[in-house]
Amino acid sequence: MSTYKLGYFCASNSWGGLEMNQLRNAIWMKERGHEVLILGLKGSRLIQEAENSGVNVAFVQKHKKYYDFKKAFHLKKLIKLKGISHLILRDPKDISLGVTAKRLLKNRLFLAYFMEMQLGINKNDLIHTWRFKGLDLWSCPLHFLENQVKELTNFPAAKTKVIPSAMDLSKFQDLPDQKYAREKLGLPQDQILFGLIGRLDPFKGHLLLMNAFELLPEELRNKISLVFLGEKMNPDIDNFYDRLMERIKEDTFKSSVYILPFRKDVETFYAAIDAFVMASKAETFGMVTIESMASGTPVIGSNAGGTPELLDNGKRGLLFETMNKESLTEAIKHFVNNYDYDPNELKSSVKQYGHHQVCQLVEKHLNLTN
Repeated sequence: MSTYKLGYFCASNSWGGLEMNQLRNAIWMKERGHEVLILGLKGSRLIQEAENSGVNVAFVQKHKKYYDFKKAFHLKKLIKLKGISHLILRDPKDISLGVTAKRLLKNRLFLAYFMEMQLGINKNDLIHTWRFKGLDLWSCPLHFLENQVKELTNFPAAKTKVIPSAMDLSKFQDLPDQKYAREKLGLPQDQILFGLIGRLDPFKGHLLLMNAFELLPEELRNKISLVFLGEKMNPDIDNFYDRLMERIKEDTFKSSVYILPFRKDVETFYAAIDAFVMASKAETFGMVTIESMASGTPVIGSNAGGTPELLDNGKRGLLFETMNKESLTEAIKHFVNNYDYDPNELKSSVKQYGHHQVCQLVEKHLNLTN
């Protein structure tokens, strides 16, 4: 058992990738023998899921993004009470609070920020520099984000490390064959299937993929179907779901678009399709891209965000110009006509994102292996 105690802090009521990654990492580190604690809002989905997973929890209060000294004092007391040696943040809105609590503890705390979002703007002013000075580690899931930190902040390069977002790859090892997967999902056996997974909202690129499909020659369109796996947003942003349904009713798409509800066995979805399309404008770290490659299913991805790095700049998949339907159309044509790939090579290329390897890096850079 480790002599350290890891506190995973997240004062969010949301339940998205950031919160899921925080909990997953806590669970994996617990499985590796570390004492862990989730610090979250009472009644939040994060706390509920942590308790269901057998992870110890402690409650914190909602705080202001900056200069919330009262809540920082409460956090300082909680850290001392629980004996937390390392505090791990993922939400940038929590950095100010974490740094203030650390300074109240006279720096007797290892404070780590695991970056999940792009910086976007310069943060090399005196205030941000002073705030970031309280961090002992800034972890970036990809090298392009590491470069952002170097270019847009004054944070020390020696404390900036690349630690990929992790996932359990074991579920993608023994996939059903394509015929069985298509039968299970009610999909046609005689079509080339291009899939997209994600909530049905304006930002995932469903309409972009449909617009690109519409530009294909009719002879090619007749050989292809699109498969969307995901749920309607609540609330529905800009009536997107209704607009999507109306579009699907058009003659071009009537028998060519399938919408499936989200399911936990996503590996069946990847086994059923011929190619996965990452059509978002700029996905920071597309876990679904890794899932697809782990399944041996090639990816056609937007040339922005972290996707080019995940696809090794086109060596492990096809890239198209972001938000450009003509470019996506050409990528689809290229895939159908003459794209050659090795499923086993795709699977091997993502082993570095397996949670065992990533947890070893986390231990190393949190100085837990001394």
